[in-house]
Amino acid sequence: MKEQYQSRLTALTNFLDTLDVDLAIIKDPKNVFYYTGFNSDPHERFMALVIDRNKQSQYLFVPSLDLEIAEGDSYVKRIVPISDEVNPYKVLKDTIGEGVKTIGLETKVISLFQQEQLHNSFQNFRYVNIGDFIASQRMRKTKEECSKVEHAIHVIEKVMEEGIKKAKVGMAEQELTAELEYLMRKFGADGPSFSSIVLSGAKAALPHGRPDSKTINRGDFLLIDMGVIVDGYCSDITRTFVVGEETVKQREIYDIVRKATQAGVEAAKAGIAIGQLDIAARNVIKDAGYGQYFNNRVGHGLGIDVHEEPSVHENNDLLVERGFLFTIEPGIYIPGYGGVRIEENVYIDENGHGKLLTSFPTEFKRIG
Repeated sequence: MKEQYQSRLTALTNFLDTLDVDLAIIKDPKNVFYYTGFNSDPHERFMALVIDRNKQSQYLFVPSLDLEIAEGDSYVKRIVPISDEVNPYKVLKDTIGEGVKTIGLETKVISLFQQEQLHNSFQNFRYVNIGDFIASQRMRKTKEECSKVEHAIHVIEKVMEEGIKKAKVGMAEQELTAELEYLMRKFGADGPSFSSIVLSGAKAALPHGRPDSKTINRGDFLLIDMGVIVDGYCSDITRTFVVGEETVKQREIYDIVRKATQAGVEAAKAGIAIGQLDIAARNVIKDAGYGQYFNNRVGHGLGIDVHEEPSVHENNDLLVERGFLFTIEPGIYIPGYGGVRIEENVYIDENGHGKLLTSFPTEFKRIG
């Protein structure tokens, strides 16, 4: 693992050299984890990996209450604790000193308040965006990273397998969600990778709806979209079921979405525009006459964050590369009626082939 962190930091430092940056401040906690192995949510407190090119030094600034964990977990060993009563930007300035003219920042992450604080400490500096480079680094997963995602997938598939046995007619969506999230912890997850989505009946037409007190009824579509974090890496899987007996239309919609997901997965290989994966899946739904009911992208990158680069949408001409890891999750969502989504996770292996990481069956299934 030490070689992995050093390799990542070396690539970032080489990039900073091309920009002639004096100082880089990496604040996104997931990016800090990527470069150091220290994984923490500082909430409102200051935490940052700081690379000082003038002094050829790397620092990890952490809240004092995280010092012991950081000392144990972080590859970067110059750790600066910051207690709650001090101004963290003064500590930063006192550590770095003068001579800072250009600062590399993740501009999607830095708030206006944080930028103002930096201007108070380092007058007359200019900033450049380094966030896109970091996202590009993270987009290309090693086999070791793929294995971590696979482990998180294995856990969530066990949760799905056991959890759907608990789904019963008359049960509230929230109650089933609680059962699923209990199983996540039971099977070794650090927690859910996002707020679990459990939607039944007409609510299954809401791609990002929220489970509530609505009861699961016979004849409902039951859409379950969930994932877990294990050792800092995420999984994300969706399956849709029918409670009891399905109608002809429900079965038709399900079969179309299943074919669309398969088409997207089968199209995945190195060297093609990633938008082609969206188009391959979308065309199945369009050709079946349901194109108007699928109006979002077909997938997204998956790794340390549950949503990261690349964005798998039809206008993205980025070429697929070895190491990309992403979801394929087309759906049909009919307002007032219900919806179906089937989501797989795919990795582009060292041979440039799309490797299907998810194994939970996609065959039509009745439950309850």
